[in-house]
Amino acid sequence: MTTQIHTRGLMRSCAVLACLLLAACSGSDGGVQRFIARVERQPGGRVEPLPKVPKYETFTYDDQDMRSPFVPSEPTGIGSIRPDASRPRQYLERFPLDTLKMVGTMKLGKTDYGLVQTQDGIVHRVTIGNYMGQNDGRIIQITPTQIRLVEIVPDGLGGFMKRPAALGLSK
Repeated sequence: MTTQIHTRGLMRSCAVLACLLLAACSGSDGGVQRFIARVERQPGGRVEPLPKVPKYETFTYDDQDMRSPFVPSEPTGIGSIRPDASRPRQYLERFPLDTLKMVGTMKLGKTDYGLVQTQDGIVHRVTIGNYMGQNDGRIIQITPTQIRLVEIVPDGLGGFMKRPAALGLSK
C-alpha cells in the first residue's frame, strides 16, 4: 500500500516538473531575433582567393632495364646462404635479440669483450665470432657504443639472406 502511495507521489512530481520545463521553453524568442538582426547588420569578412593549382607534369619511367625491386638481389635456393645446423648453439642464442641489452665493454689483454645483459639480469661476456639472438647472429664488431652482428634470416622465397643488426649501449 505504501509503495502505491509513494509511486503516485513520484508520478505527480514528475508531471509537475515536466510542466515547469515546458513552460520555461515557451517564452518569446525576441532576444534571439535581436541577436540575429545585429549580426546580419555587421559587414561580412573577406574570403581569400583559392590558391593556383600548379600544372600537372607527366613522368615517364625509363628504367625498365634496371633490376626489379621485387626480385631478390642475391640468388636463393640451393647453394645460397644457409644457417649451419651442425654448429653447437651458444647460450645467448636462446634469447630474441630485442630482449638483450648491451651494458658495456671491457678489454682483457688484447681481446675486446661486449657485456650483454639478459632479461633475468645476468651479464654475459661476448667477443667477435660469438653468436647471439635467434637468427644465427654472429658478432662481427664490438665498439664502446654497440655490438654489430650479421644475422641469417629467411628471405620469404624459400632461401636465406644475411641481414645486419646491432645491439646499442643501454643507458
